[in-house]
Amino acid sequence: MLFAAAATSRAGPASGETMVEGVVERVTFESVTSSFRVIKVTVVGRPDVLSVVGSFPAIAPGARVRVRGQIEVDRKHGEQLKAASLIELAPDTLVGLERYLASGLIKGVGPRLAQRIVTTFGMDTLRVLDETPERLGEVEGLGGKRRVLIERAWRDQRAMRDVMVFLQSHGASTALAARIVKRYGANAMNVVSRDPYRLAVEVNGVGFKTADRIAATIGIARDSIERMQAGLLQVVHERTEAGHVFTPRREVTERTLQMLGLEEAEDAVKARFKAAINAMMLSGRLVLEPLESGESPDPDDDTAVFSAAMHSAEVRLGKRLVEIARAAAAGPGVAASLRTPAGVAEAIRTFEKEAGVELADEQRRAVEEAARSQVLVITGGPGVGKTTLVRALLAMFARARIDVRLTAPTGRAAKRMTEATGSEAMTLHRLLEFDPKARAFKRDRHRPIEARAVVVDEASMLDLPLADALTQAIAPGTRLVLVGDIDQLPSVGPGAILRDVIASGTVACVRLSHIFRQAAQSLIVTNAHRINEGRPPVAPPKDAPADFFIIERRDPEHARETITDLVRTRIPHRFGFDPIRDVQVLTPMNRGPAGATALNEALAAALNPTGLSLVRGARTYRLGDKVMQVRNDYDKNVFNGDVGLVSSIDLEEEVVTVRFDGRDVEFAAAEIDDLVLSYACTVHKAQGSEYPAVVIPLLTTHFMMLNKNLLYTAVTRGKRLVVLVADPRALELALSERRQEDRRTRLPFRLSRENATL
Repeated sequence: MLFAAAATSRAGPASGETMVEGVVERVTFESVTSSFRVIKVTVVGRPDVLSVVGSFPAIAPGARVRVRGQIEVDRKHGEQLKAASLIELAPDTLVGLERYLASGLIKGVGPRLAQRIVTTFGMDTLRVLDETPERLGEVEGLGGKRRVLIERAWRDQRAMRDVMVFLQSHGASTALAARIVKRYGANAMNVVSRDPYRLAVEVNGVGFKTADRIAATIGIARDSIERMQAGLLQVVHERTEAGHVFTPRREVTERTLQMLGLEEAEDAVKARFKAAINAMMLSGRLVLEPLESGESPDPDDDTAVFSAAMHSAEVRLGKRLVEIARAAAAGPGVAASLRTPAGVAEAIRTFEKEAGVELADEQRRAVEEAARSQVLVITGGPGVGKTTLVRALLAMFARARIDVRLTAPTGRAAKRMTEATGSEAMTLHRLLEFDPKARAFKRDRHRPIEARAVVVDEASMLDLPLADALTQAIAPGTRLVLVGDIDQLPSVGPGAILRDVIASGTVACVRLSHIFRQAAQSLIVTNAHRINEGRPPVAPPKDAPADFFIIERRDPEHARETITDLVRTRIPHRFGFDPIRDVQVLTPMNRGPAGATALNEALAAALNPTGLSLVRGARTYRLGDKVMQVRNDYDKNVFNGDVGLVSSIDLEEEVVTVRFDGRDVEFAAAEIDDLVLSYACTVHKAQGSEYPAVVIPLLTTHFMMLNKNLLYTAVTRGKRLVVLVADPRALELALSERRQEDRRTRLPFRLSRENATL
């Protein structure tokens, strides 16, 4: 090892690690949105400065640091020390002290003032600042007001450093400690020491096991009520992440005890666990509610456990949706033409003439229902004319002088809606004016959406929190139209809003089923409906022109090879599609030989094997790669599921730039983990999107995820071509009526009850 002989370098506590002490010469890079930094450190015994890279708090030139980590050799930057931990030490020379104080770390202290402070106190400077900062009044030319500002700046800076030392001493890595400090600021030490389990829910990248390890180091007992309560919250949070609004009490108990390693505990411990549940209920963090017959998968378990937030949101949504449906139309002269059958019929005739279409009978009934109802749900599969119907509604509303806002849950869905209707659509977050700093919507009951009708497309993607926020922002008398396909996968977030609203029977609903002649000629449309009915898709005659093909493959590796060949060669040559921009592989899951991770590796190697690249751990990002954002980032205005192409890579600064819909977005080193390759992605990630060509693997290795809704959703993502690479056994399993995704919610019950009482 290069530093083995250096007096200030020594072997670290783990094999292959190095520990060095030195002085920071300069900071060459630091991300403004994360804690990733690159610094140059002078180490005694080393002829040149050492590059130290990693996530750690702001550090100033002149500071002495102790760094532990791994020595790595970068192809371009040479030898680097990748920091596992970094601790700041006090400067040990007068010159070092001056440089440290003048570095800008303490607001209001420049080179001249730093020199005067050090001249006054010498090597006692830091002790004076820590213990008797009022002595700064002894420094020549330093006024009282400026002295107070310096005292405060020094106190804040030292508090942050103390937090980092505390966190690292309790098992947090430098990167994790930096994330915790970023989340809680100077209050981080208080949070970790009092309630370390908050980290698992509130800090990105911290799981329960990490929080539990930190808790153990500060003395929280394995069978303490505090740990049990944290486990309960974690399990309820995980079930919410899985889409459920509530979980039966027995299931919560079993999952929590297993996670805590207490499933075999003695009766006294389990009695304490029951007390923990009751305490959580009394504190208002969990809500327990009796279930009606048939609401629980376990007939002996008649209690639902909710997080407080999910319970409040579901109760509010049920009440508000019924209020909207029961309200009178807004305005004294609103929509006079909608109040008579003759006026509606005239609006339909005018639309048909101007649009050059003829509405089907069920579409006409939907328009008539929209004229009568304050809340309307329109659902149906592909080829049944949902888009045409929305255009007809917009024309009718325009004729009646009703101002309309068009919206959808995602940017991709909003863009499609704009293209299909010719009217501007926006995301729900934009319509509701989301404030990233406050993490809240500005539009609510006190400041509702300025419109007399709101039309929501892709409503199957609405989760409970978003549906709650939307309905709270609907003004009294404003119409609400929800358009979506109930047979697609439910939302990624908790709830099954479209399904539940329809099931409740409390609002008007029109289900379109007539497949139009032009759509019926498409095997994509035909097979989508066959799949929805539980029947296997049909393949076209050999060599016949078609838009749907089935290739039988049973072996996952063979299937992956076939998919790679399809995307790289066969589909582009036969249909003219661009293999990167136009073809999307949709797979049921991330893991496995035919999961998104393995397929992305194979497709990246086949489609974009060379060129400028940046390696981050196990991931490689190349210029031209297709990537997906996997976390909502409101500061950058990019959201979970957004797809773009890598447009530039800065190896010196470790910055990747991605072009999303013509807009370039930069990702610093610590933010790159929010990007994954997306030549292939899961079907869930593709909700709300359409692609010119779709390739779908369906194999027995996907067993856990196979169901009819997933296959139906995947097939309906393809606009002009769908290729199914399937094992017949997996296809049969997916089509089985027994394989349906279930969401535990109580919204139908609440809607029916509210409807009966209002």
